[in-house]
Amino acid sequence: MITVTPAAADQIRKSAEQQGQQGELCLRLAARLDGAGAIEYGMGFDAAGEGDVRSESGGVSILVSKGSVELLAGATLDYVEINPGERRFIFINPNDPSHKSPKPGS
Repeated sequence: MITVTPAAADQIRKSAEQQGQQGELCLRLAARLDGAGAIEYGMGFDAAGEGDVRSESGGVSILVSKGSVELLAGATLDYVEINPGERRFIFINPNDPSHKSPKPGS
């Protein structure tokens, strides 16, 4: 369903430790379409709720609500250096129109 890269998994574990997260809390990923049709993302540590889809990637337990599953299917969560010294999480998502390659001849 969702792939977490090794760099993202390492940073998620560091963030969990810094926040004192322990036990059954998982990384919740959320997605929704904005008014322009692009996908907006959210993430944070959370406990599993009824109806959540649970998976694991890179040693990280992931929760996704049923409403976000379709938007996140096949996505990759990575942690990259955007500019020198500036690192952040990014989603590489084949379902997001802003990340799709242009069609030939366009």
